[in-house]
Formats: sequence, C-alpha cells, structure tokens
Amino acid sequence: MRPNPVKTKLANGDTAFGTMAWEFFTPGLPAICAAAGAEFLLLDMEHSGAGIDTMKQQLAWCRGLDLVPFVRVPTTAYAHVAGLLDAGAMGIMVPMVDTAQQAADIVRFAHYPPHGRRGAGFGAAHDDYAGGSVLDKMAAARERTFVICQIETEHGLANVEAIAATDGVDCLWVGHFDLTNFLGIPGAFDDPRYDAAIARIVRAAEDHGKTAAFLATDAAWARRARAQGFRCIAYGLDTVLLQAGIRSGLELLRSL
Repeated sequence: MRPNPVKTKLANGDTAFGTMAWEFFTPGLPAICAAAGAEFLLLDMEHSGAGIDTMKQQLAWCRGLDLVPFVRVPTTAYAHVAGLLDAGAMGIMVPMVDTAQQAADIVRFAHYPPHGRRGAGFGAAHDDYAGGSVLDKMAAARERTFVICQIETEHGLANVEAIAATDGVDCLWVGHFDLTNFLGIPGAFDDPRYDAAIARIVRAAEDHGKTAAFLATDAAWARRARAQGFRCIAYGLDTVLLQAGIRSGLELLRSL
C-alpha cells in the first residue's frame, strides 16, 4: 500500500501545503494540482453535492502521482468514513465534530481491529487491488490514514482540548466561516472572540501533538494562517482560483 508522506511530515512537526476542490472534478484535476506542487488534494463532499462515485474516480486519478488525496465527508456516519477510505482516500475530514465521543467514533470507523471497527475488504481500491498479507495491509492502513476533525461550532470549541486528546485524531481543521456563525459573529474575522477561538484551537493541537489546519483562499489569509501557527494549509478552492485568474487577466486587458 502506498504511504502517506503528508501524515509523516506533520507528525514530525513539519508543514504540508495543498489545495481544495469542490467543483471541477475532472480527470486532469489531480495531475494539475500535483504539477503545481500541491502535497495534498482535499476533495469536498459536504457542500459540493458530489457522491462516492465521483470521489472514487478522483481518488483513482491520484494514483501514480506525488499527491495525497483527502476527502471531506458529509457526516460522521460509518458508511461515509469507512466507505471513502475503502475508495482510496488516505485521509478523512469530518465536519462539525462537537465532542470527544464523536471524535473517538470517527477514529474507530477509520481503523481496523484491534484499534477500531472498520470492516475488512481487501484487494480493492484502497490497497490498489493487490494481493499480499492482510495483516501487513491493516498495519499499513493504520500508518497512513489521516483523521481530520473539523472544529467549527461553539460545542467543538468548548470541547477542543478533549477532541485533540483523543487517540487517533491527527488534525484539527478550523472551519472558519461556520465558527464565526456559531459564535454569533458571522464573518467577523477581526473580532477578538474569533482570534481567541483560533488561538485556543491551535494551542490544543500543539499541546496534544496534533496538527492545526486551515483553508486559506488568498495570500492574505495564507499569511495570517501561518502567523497563527497553522502547519497544514490548503491554498484556495478550485472555483476561487479560477475566478481570480480570469478576473486578473480581464482587468489587465481592460486597463490597456
């Protein structure tokens, strides 16, 4: 089974940078991202309307590339977590994780016994349809599977230390827009309450040896996220990046 170099880097205290997509799920998307230097590609199911068949194609197109595929699933359900791992995802992001119990359930769904309750199905997409020792595959899957809990509600924030302390959780990913919504300050990213929440999440991750992660949609957000201590950052959404490139070119033409 292919390893997950992003998980290894982050576990060693290093950084990892990639991008996120929720619209343009084309055959060339993973290769384009890899050629641009992305270390990982985060594929969204929560807001995109994309189903598992679309995700399975994207995950297949990541094979042979120096690119680690992650998927944000819609819910904490076992079928979403285990199903997308079976389809070939090397990491799973789960939105709106509110409690340590939810985090523990996600970890159980993501790992085989004795560390979890993931059902066994081998010779499939996640192990590249290959034969070999099942015990070796289970150990390799545990080593490479990256479990991401999104902290984006007032309940998740209140329980962030316990979530970060949950064995098997690798990453706390801030859902910044939803976080402001649930704090009662929609879109107020300059509010001291937002800054305090971010500092608390980053500190919880660091205190428990986990990674704090963020989606930066432009250069200003990227600089701010790095200054706040985030070590894993997805730069841009596919739609935002395309619009920005088109807009910049058109503004140039209209200025000539």
